This record gives sequence, structure tokens and C-alpha cells, in this order.
Amino acid sequence: MKKYTPILMLFAALTFCSCSQPYTKITGFAEGTTYSITYSSRKSYKTEIENLLHQFENSLSVYNQESAISKVNRNEPVELDSFFTGCFELSKEVNLRTNGAFDISASPLFSAWGFGKEERTKQLSRHAIDSLMAFCGMDKIRIEGSSIVKKDSRVQLNCNAVAKGYSVDVVAGFLKRKGVASYLVEIGGEIAGRGVNKKGRCWSIGIDKPVDGSCIPGEQLQATMQLCNKGLATSGNYRRFFVENGQKFGHTINPKTGYPVTHSLLSATVIANDCGTADAFATALMVVGLDSAKHLLNSNRDLEGYLIYNDNNELKTYATAGFEKMLLP
Repeated sequence: MKKYTPILMLFAALTFCSCSQPYTKITGFAEGTTYSITYSSRKSYKTEIENLLHQFENSLSVYNQESAISKVNRNEPVELDSFFTGCFELSKEVNLRTNGAFDISASPLFSAWGFGKEERTKQLSRHAIDSLMAFCGMDKIRIEGSSIVKKDSRVQLNCNAVAKGYSVDVVAGFLKRKGVASYLVEIGGEIAGRGVNKKGRCWSIGIDKPVDGSCIPGEQLQATMQLCNKGLATSGNYRRFFVENGQKFGHTINPKTGYPVTHSLLSATVIANDCGTADAFATALMVVGLDSAKHLLNSNRDLEGYLIYNDNNELKTYATAGFEKMLLP
């Protein structure tokens, strides 16, 4: 179920205008990807933000052997911090709301298919997948105080399908505490926007067209929209996949079957009150497929969504009523 978030092209360039409010833009690298943050203040918070993101990686990066999540996966004693507990509780909530379609405990399946940090297991059998699924499930792990309790020591976690979105919220929370009224925080394509850009308008966002192998953000856009005081995330299968014996295997793994999904839904963009929730639900929509994704969006009133799907080799889209109002002509 691990996902590689498609990068959204940002149209929030700082242009000169008559506005008196100063804006600052900082960019850099974090969580194995890039970040771009624009906010209404003269002060540079680059050092503080990068320190915050470094602490976040020390908590939730499976690629950091000394992180809290790596120690949890190795069953080593570790005192969990607020980043870990907050991300875990959000993941558990979305797991329940999606009837298990979003599941950070499916880490062994991600790894077996080559979408974790390990090499892909060759010629996976149904028996091998069933063996891995035996110790997957959010019901097999919980937090007590500042510690993890597992029903099975083989349970492992991978938060890559929610961590970037959650880290966006961490940075957004930092800027709020600093009294920043307007900002656009983007990390690896996941976004939180508050207030207005330098032109006094809501932040304009471009959504990439899901073209297989496309590696240049913004090269081909499917749509543009305005984001006001919300979090936004996109998940899709068109940038990370492998082909074996003529069959394409995308990186979205269905935790209920143990296999990569095979359906017509190509990308899912979700808007929620926070970016972590948007990130997790975008993954869940890619797991369940087009019809169930529509149902999930329409049965969760705190969400808006935009789906791009293949209909007889033709790209088509579906937008919730709220999302439709945010789209630009």
C-alpha cells in the first residue's frame, strides 16, 4: 500500500504587486524529497523548519536505522515521541474509516513487492503472501503510554503513505505558532495552504496528468484549482511501478488481498482539513478503486476529491461537488 506521491506543480510564484505584506520562500530537501514553503513574513525560518523535519525523520523514517519506527520494527525498547504517536493515531483512525483499505501495518507486503526499503521478492506465491498477511493488521498493534504493544512480534510499520502529509501539518503548525497568517507548505507534493498568496488570492495548485513514466512535475497538467485553508494530497500509480511478463504492477498494495491493485483509477487527489488525513485517504482511494472511491468521498463530509481514471484508454475525471467549485477554468 506504500505510495509514491505524484508531485503537484505549484503556481504560487512570488510576483511583484502593490501588496504591502512581505512574503518569504524557502526550499530544500527532506524525507528523501524536496520541499517548498512560502509564507507571509520577512523572517526566515529555514533553520528551525529543517531541524523540525530532521526530528520528524528521526521518528518516522524507515530508512533511518536509528529512528523510532525502525526500533519499533526491530522490537527494541524506545520511548515514542509526539510525531510517532500522532501519526499512528491518525493512521488508525483512517484505517477504521476506510474499513482497512489504509493500513500502515502492511509493511511486510510493501517490502515483498519491492516498494519498501528491501529488494523485491521474486516469484511471490499465494502461500508466501498469506504468510505475510497473517501478521498484518492494525488490530495487532497499539500504543500504551509512550510504548508500542504488539500481539505478534513480527508486526512491522511503514508510514510512508501518510508521513509526508503529516510532516506538512507539523510545519504548518510551527508557522501558525509563529503568528504567520498565510502560507503554502509543500513537501514531496503534499500541501497545506492557509490564507492568501502575495496577490491576495487563494493558492493556485496544478494537478498532474497521470502519464506513465512522467518524471517532470507540471509538464502536463490535468487541472488547476484554488486551495484555501485546507490540506491536499495526491496518490497515483503512474510514476512508480514495475513490469513483469508483460504485466504492470503499481506500488499501491491492497492490504486485504496482499497484491498490487489492478483497476481503472490512475490518481486520486483529496482535500481535507489537514494534509495528513488527505494523504492517507488519497492512498485508500487508490486501494479501493473508482466506484468505492466515489462512495468513500461522498460518505465522508470532511473530504473533497478529484479522481482521474482510464475509461477504454481515454482519461476521464470525477470531482465531488465541493472540489468542482475549486477548479479553475
